[in-house]
Amino acid sequence: MDPQTLIALMAAGMVFCVGLLFMGGGNTASNSKRVKKISGKQTVGDGILNKLKVEDQGSRRKQIEESLGKIEERQKSKKKKSKSLQQRLVQADVSMQPQTFLIISAVLAVIFGGLPFAMGVPPLFCAGLAIAMGFGFPRFVLGFLIGRRQKKFTAHFADAMDIIVRGVRTGLPLNDCLKIIAHESPDPLGAEFRRVVEGESLGIPIEVCLEQLYERMPISEVNFFSTVLNIQKTSGGNLGESLANLSGVLRGRKILREKIKALSAEAKMSAIIIGALPIVVMILVTIISPEYMNELYFTPTGHRNLMIGAGMMITGGLVMRKMMNFKV
Repeated sequence: MDPQTLIALMAAGMVFCVGLLFMGGGNTASNSKRVKKISGKQTVGDGILNKLKVEDQGSRRKQIEESLGKIEERQKSKKKKSKSLQQRLVQADVSMQPQTFLIISAVLAVIFGGLPFAMGVPPLFCAGLAIAMGFGFPRFVLGFLIGRRQKKFTAHFADAMDIIVRGVRTGLPLNDCLKIIAHESPDPLGAEFRRVVEGESLGIPIEVCLEQLYERMPISEVNFFSTVLNIQKTSGGNLGESLANLSGVLRGRKILREKIKALSAEAKMSAIIIGALPIVVMILVTIISPEYMNELYFTPTGHRNLMIGAGMMITGGLVMRKMMNFKV
């Protein structure tokens, strides 16, 4: 091959390589520009989506906070209302008017204060006995009935939440789940949910029915249940998951309550023995040697000492009871 032909081929090859380089460089530049544009668009889109997510979470959080604020205000007003005598009679499921209860209290006060006074017992002792039996004893019985009813209610409340969770997860509406609880659960849980179902069937909103349930049963468990349903209704969410978490919390509270009860049993028994010991000793000494106790029973100084001792015993018992009782 002559040198001119070789030089021409080399020149053509160099031109071809340079053209490829320029073409590749142009493609690379355009590709990088396109990548930058596309990446820029994706970054803007991601930023908008993130902003929407943050705004959505913020608005949802604000909705939940507003709902909780309204619910808390309602709960405060209902707590004040639940302490009235009318509401306490409803909570104890006692079919009695407040006037009747007050009349019974007054009759007990007259009987236990008037009869000892007519028999010659000192007036101060009669007044204390009238206050204790006319004012304290009926309210003690009423509080005992309320506490016993609330314990029976809370014993099966977590099972009722499980019924709702299973029903909602299988596709049943909330009303049907409440009907199952109303007909299958023992009283007072079944009776209270029957009232809720009857009220809802008459057109009363579910939140109003739950407020009435809390007025009849003012315990934390009902408050939690009402709060979960109100938040789910206003803000949405997975009702089954929320009630499943609530059921776990209620069972944990029940276990903790029973554990505290077991741990404080020894202290309660010690308090009962310490509180009963002076009364038992006084009765035994009165039986064995009545003359020795005459100064305590039949003199003004003895009466004053009896009243002081009774007041100190009651105060000590209340203090020990407050120390041993835990609100869970």
